[in-house]
Amino acid sequence: MDPRDERQWVTFLHLSGFAGYLIPFGSIIAPLVMWLLKRDQSALVDDQGKESLNFHLSMLLFYLISIPLMFVFVGFFTAIAVLIVEIVFMVIAAVKSNEGEVYRYPVTIRFVS
Repeated sequence: MDPRDERQWVTFLHLSGFAGYLIPFGSIIAPLVMWLLKRDQSALVDDQGKESLNFHLSMLLFYLISIPLMFVFVGFFTAIAVLIVEIVFMVIAAVKSNEGEVYRYPVTIRFVS
C-alpha cells in the first residue's frame, strides 16, 4: 500500500470512532470493519486498527462502569470525563497518524492483540 494511502486509512480509522455518536456501537463497528478490510494490506493499518478498536472497547467499558455509579451521582462526572477523554484522544490520534506517527492511546486495555 502507498504510504499516503496508508496514512489516510489510519487517520480515518482513528476518526471512525465518531460514528458512535450517530449509530449505536458505531465507535466499535466502524473501526472493526475498516480494520478487517485493510489489515492484510498494511502492517501500519493492522497495528493502528487494533489500537483504535482497543481504545473504543476500553471507552465502552468505562461508560458501562459509569452507569451504576450514576446512582450515587459520581457516574455523571465519570461519564462526562470519559466523553471528553474519548474525543480529545481520537483527535490527537488522527493528527499524529496523519503526520505518519504510530500513536498509542493512553488508558487503553489491550483486548485485541
